[in-house]
Formats: sequence, structure tokens, C-alpha cells
Amino acid sequence: MVMDINEIMKVIPHRYPFLLVDKIVDFVPKERIVGIKNVTMNEPFFQGHFPGHPIFPGALLIEAMAQVGCILMFKSFDLSPEEFVVYFMGIDKARFRKPVRPGDTVKFVLTPTVIKSKMSKMKGEAFVEDSLVAEAEIMAMITRK
Repeated sequence: MVMDINEIMKVIPHRYPFLLVDKIVDFVPKERIVGIKNVTMNEPFFQGHFPGHPIFPGALLIEAMAQVGCILMFKSFDLSPEEFVVYFMGIDKARFRKPVRPGDTVKFVLTPTVIKSKMSKMKGEAFVEDSLVAEAEIMAMITRK
């Protein structure tokens, strides 16, 4: 494991119930990052999405993807979380292929197509086992707090 949950919380500001990354299992600066989210029935949104047929919300799959991308930027440029923040700036080509359910482990793979010290564009993919469940292009910007 490259980063556990304690290390992740030192890098990004998100906290329960909005911290959607459990660990980082692979990281190559400016090239690739792989994050894991273990989906459990204890997630607060499952009460209403959908009762009797729980599905992980697609918007939160994209948010989790963006959080993994945020970690890629912080770690690639060795940024201090006390000084900098990474903002999610845009999303293109989002597609949802299969539903994610309680008990699934989602693997997020992000690879930058453009990565600079102030902004990036990344291709994001989410997998359950070997099945692609979601994909998107996301843009992010680094700025001082």
C-alpha cells in the first residue's frame, strides 16, 4: 500500500461522510495513481438511493475520482496542504457503465493528459473487479489558500 487513510487525510481536506477514498495502492508522480473505495451498506446516502435497491450515486463516483486526482496533484508537485488547495474545475465525457452496490470495491485509475504546476486534465476510470463502471475526464487547478 502506498498511502493509508491516515496519510490521505494529511493531504486532502475531505472528511466523513465526504471522504471517498480509503487507500492509494499505486502512484507514479505525474503519470498515474490508483485509489480504492470500499463500498459498504453503512454509507449514509444508501438510505435514500435507493431503498430496497441501493446504488452508489454516480455523482459520488466522479467525486471520488476527483479526490484521487487531487492526491495525484498534491503528491506529484510535493505541495503543502497548509499552503495549497486543489479545486475540481470541470468534467467532460462522464459515462456510467454499471451500477456500484454495497460490498463492491471500486478501483479508481487516473492518468494525466495534461499536468502542470497550476492545472491538470486527467482521464479517470472506475472499475469493480475487471469491469469498467464509470469514466470521465476531469480538470483541476492548484491555488494558494
